[in-house]
Amino acid sequence: MPGTYTQPHYAFRPHPGGEESAPLVIAGAGLVGLTAALDLARRGQRVVVLDEDDTVSFGSRAICFAKRTLEIFARLGLGHKFLEKGITWNQGRVFFQSREAYSFNLLPEDGHEFPAFVNLQQYYAEQWLVEACEATGLVDLRWKSRVTSVENFPEGARLTVETPAGSYTLHADWLLAADGARSFIRETLGLAFTGQVFRDRFLIADVVMTAPFPTERWFWFDPPFHPGQSVLLHKQPDDVWRIDFQLGWDADPEREKDPGRVRERVKAMLGPDVPFDLEWVSVYTFRCRRMERFRHGRIFFLGDAAHQVSPFGARGGNGGVQDADNLCWKLAAVLRGEAGDALLDSYDAERIPAADENILNSTRSTDFITPKNAAARAFRDAVLELAEDWPLARPLVNSGRLSRPSTLWNSPLNGPDEAPGLAPPGTPAPDAPVLRGDARDWLLRHIGADGGFTLLAREVTPVPLPGITTLVLTDTPRPGALLDHSGLVAARYGLSPGECVLLRPDQHVAARFTTAAPDPILAARGKALGRGTLAP
Repeated sequence: MPGTYTQPHYAFRPHPGGEESAPLVIAGAGLVGLTAALDLARRGQRVVVLDEDDTVSFGSRAICFAKRTLEIFARLGLGHKFLEKGITWNQGRVFFQSREAYSFNLLPEDGHEFPAFVNLQQYYAEQWLVEACEATGLVDLRWKSRVTSVENFPEGARLTVETPAGSYTLHADWLLAADGARSFIRETLGLAFTGQVFRDRFLIADVVMTAPFPTERWFWFDPPFHPGQSVLLHKQPDDVWRIDFQLGWDADPEREKDPGRVRERVKAMLGPDVPFDLEWVSVYTFRCRRMERFRHGRIFFLGDAAHQVSPFGARGGNGGVQDADNLCWKLAAVLRGEAGDALLDSYDAERIPAADENILNSTRSTDFITPKNAAARAFRDAVLELAEDWPLARPLVNSGRLSRPSTLWNSPLNGPDEAPGLAPPGTPAPDAPVLRGDARDWLLRHIGADGGFTLLAREVTPVPLPGITTLVLTDTPRPGALLDHSGLVAARYGLSPGECVLLRPDQHVAARFTTAAPDPILAARGKALGRGTLAP
């Protein structure tokens, strides 16, 4: 098949000696493992990354990067690359048979640096992450390095690593397992990965073509070109289009991947006169499952190694990146001596509910897309019929509830909510435009920018507090302050003059205050670092 992307191949570098130690080791140089490595390096930590391959992922794979994930990559210095290369979209359309049922806009309001989604092949994201990791000088990327054994001890993990130059033992003080849905580390440690496997198969076809479709997400139920099944269409850069065809459980995966058979399906959809080439083809089965716990001593599981969802909804890759975003600031705080080991227990407390939310939404999407019996299909088709004319039916249509950031409602790290507003503790920080001097800017660029806590104060200048960077928000220009020229910051936070919001290093709201009194703010920072309810 012709390709629009040339895979980079990274050099294997032998590591002398039969035994070695490292404070931080990440298994898996995919999207999630590389994000974690870059995040830790940005926080001044040295990291060893092991991967059995010597290149980035093959095929487009995870392509829909959600707004919150884009904000995380912006904090890591890569957000502009996604905007420049990726395909921006907010709009989606749902079709039933030969007509449009309805359309939707995921981000109808202005005043955001990033759109609802950017479509981009996963290999681009991984390549940029590799380059950024190498540029830090703190990430030791070890290609052609396969983990062949792992042992878990109270003081860390002991790995056997197989390379072209022979095997060696690597002692890790902390191990992050980001080695995918078939995680060798999870399986070797005998940790359960339970959930549901859905009896259906889907074909992915990356098609290279010049097509008249707009830059939108299109989903068909029971279209005339693929009767009785569903089809999803997304545009990617380089004139690559992702098409997902529902096949049914009885489909033979190997037969369905035959290029000639795939071409016939695509021709039926596009018509006989639209030229195209196939770039990548794969067949997958829906799975929704997770580990019981993501932390096991000094080993942490992230991304598909910890939890797996069906592709519709773009919750897999986005959820994995948000795992890294949640864990890495905490791990860095522990390594710097700013927090105790107990802080790391909050990774389970915060990310397991997020995984359950993703699994619930993914399961509901799958049940709607693939009805299990005649009654379920009749209900689905009736909803789709009604949706064309009746807005009240549209929320019942489920072609994939698209990825949203998790709100940490019940986190043990949440502080007081003295000034209840639109962004309570646990909420991902809303972005909004600001002016810094005469320069246009964005609020999130200043939150967690130094890797620490941030205090956002409206029309008040708090006294300097240790471990906290203060941002003063004003309605009129003032030297050193951020000007809320549109009023959107105050509106999105529900922030009145004199009130303050404390934000964590991962840009989640930690606490809200009616005044800038130092003691409650410092106490909330301490709680967000695992003191208090999590302290031994």
